[in-house]
Amino acid sequence: MTQSRISRRDCLARSCAIAGGVLAGSLSVAQAAGRERLSFAIFSDTHIGYRGSDSARIQWQKTADELAKLDVSFLLHLGDVVDGGQVELYPVYREIRERITRPVYEIPGNHDPADAFAKHVRQPIDTVVDHGWLRCILLNNAHRDSHDGFFTEQQLDWLSRQLEATKRDGLLAIICCHVPVHSNRHPDRGWYVKPEHGQKRFYELMSAHRDELIGVFHGHFHNGIRGWDDRAPLHEISFPSALYNQNRGLEEKQAPGFNPVEFRPGYTLATIDQGKLSLEYRPTGAKPSVTVRLNHV
Repeated sequence: MTQSRISRRDCLARSCAIAGGVLAGSLSVAQAAGRERLSFAIFSDTHIGYRGSDSARIQWQKTADELAKLDVSFLLHLGDVVDGGQVELYPVYREIRERITRPVYEIPGNHDPADAFAKHVRQPIDTVVDHGWLRCILLNNAHRDSHDGFFTEQQLDWLSRQLEATKRDGLLAIICCHVPVHSNRHPDRGWYVKPEHGQKRFYELMSAHRDELIGVFHGHFHNGIRGWDDRAPLHEISFPSALYNQNRGLEEKQAPGFNPVEFRPGYTLATIDQGKLSLEYRPTGAKPSVTVRLNHV
């Protein structure tokens, strides 16, 4: 049995064990009250057309077949639907997506041209979808010419209005955007929303609406489950790529946050129940091997 290191904070008590691919974090008692169990799936970075071969399409087909069997309310795709802006491949992605009979909500990544995404996947790109008591706020923060993330003032104004509406409606929310907002440097990717590109105001909104927010979810890193909890109870998590992931040795190098040692391509089954958020990493075609549990006290 392998043990993963996770950084400690004064306000958090955590335990970590390797066994089944589950990451669990507590929400507040107030958040938990009266909320029905809700399950959904998260995947990212399908990169159809990767390196000019058919491998990404084949992998996406395998993943979609497994996703279609899940008992979930909806699914989230956190960006990079196609690779390198190959707009002619969006119909290929969509044809395979039709195997999944439940709603799938995508956001663009830095490989997805915004105009092509709007034409072939969804418009408006920035939008809100509700499932029961959970509101998903979908934001495009990726540019084709950069690995960093960007929020415009107009987007942040829109986000502020959506969070105010979430509070009025008595809902909880997750925010989905391709590029992580959390600062990260070597040995990490070093890709994030820099302060001059909207990070500061974004976190001001997160602080003002901490009672309405569960987490900020990302793709982009191809790094398995990569997360930060220094703004607990807000969870900031980058999710596994459905195509490929890389082990950057972050646990061994004691990088801030957490990065359980599982890097096979796959997807994540998320369940929120009794104030607990559980994330089960499911490598496509295989059983999960990593479990991380976070318990807030």
